[in-house]
Amino acid sequence: MEEKEFAINDVVEMKKPHPCGTNRWKIIRLGMDIRIKCEGCGHSVMLPRREFTRKMKKRLEKDEQ
Repeated sequence: MEEKEFAINDVVEMKKPHPCGTNRWKIIRLGMDIRIKCEGCGHSVMLPRREFTRKMKKRLEKDEQ
């Protein structure tokens, strides 16, 4: 299985859209748990790393810093 790459401040797409209708999430915290923030409504969710990598579809934007 390929390893998904992501870093803090990247924008990712998840497999299921958020109830607000947007499917763009910004990674705002990395560690054992990963916190992502919805780009549409601003709601944030914390997921265990294993669950996040399973539910993440692809990276849309890479942080330039």
